[in-house]
Amino acid sequence: MKRLFRAALLPLMIASATPAVAQDDRMTPIATPAQPTAIPLGTGALPNAPVAESWHSQYGSVFARNVREATLTPFLPDPAKATGTAVVVAPGGGFRTLSMQNEGWEVAKALQARGVAAFVLKYRLNQTPAGMPAFERSMSEMFSATARPTRPTPEQQIAGLAPQIADARAAFALIRRRAGEWKVDPARIGMIGFSAGAMLTMATTLAGGDANPTFIANIYGPLAPVTLPADAPPLFVALAADDPFFANAGFGLIERWHAAKRPVEFHFYEQGGHGFGMYPKPTTSTGWFDAFARWLDMHGWTKRTN
Repeated sequence: MKRLFRAALLPLMIASATPAVAQDDRMTPIATPAQPTAIPLGTGALPNAPVAESWHSQYGSVFARNVREATLTPFLPDPAKATGTAVVVAPGGGFRTLSMQNEGWEVAKALQARGVAAFVLKYRLNQTPAGMPAFERSMSEMFSATARPTRPTPEQQIAGLAPQIADARAAFALIRRRAGEWKVDPARIGMIGFSAGAMLTMATTLAGGDANPTFIANIYGPLAPVTLPADAPPLFVALAADDPFFANAGFGLIERWHAAKRPVEFHFYEQGGHGFGMYPKPTTSTGWFDAFARWLDMHGWTKRTN
């Protein structure tokens, strides 16, 4: 039964696509890993969230769950290479866990190496059972629901993500407050999200308010059509054609951006599954980050502002 459970959840389970080199798919509890300083965002603790934050490893990577208080972890480039551009990085995980390493820290390090200040957003999550067996059962139930043909509209998603949108807005506000210290241009702060993090990126953009990202990237998130704001930011999208969740529902998001004559770039990879992130794989989807970096270059966001 456990083997069948893991096979059924393999494509999306905590936003984890299998790396090129087989890794252990077992979820193993671990102590909170050593990590760069995480700054509390002050958005408060989720109500009715009695289970303490915990961490586990899977697929050779690290995940967090039961996040009750949001934090932001800066990855600042060498001042000699700093471009002034910043990116808020939102990992995925179905709003029940966060792929902190594959879709967070590793992405931030790659941006940092290119002179872009990156900030990993550990946003608040829906609670899951403390014990691992019960957690696995709860995830199985969630993915059974995910497989149903009826999905919430983008408007319904925004309405259900109020705490996470508040976390994202707080992240943008913190970066702008400390822009001088962190060598960031307040007018050049973008956001990139993966799976559920892509949903949060889109929701933060569409909900309006003071976040106002300069550019956004949706990495294997849903592509349902939305009502765009008049000043919709440039959009970068990467998705695999064999993604079992979002590859077969049309490309309405891309079409709306294009019809509104807003900048959009879409990479539709033949293979890659869901959750490929920064895992090394033999598929062309592994090249998504280089394509994203070239897109940043094309728009001038990797040119120094001073």
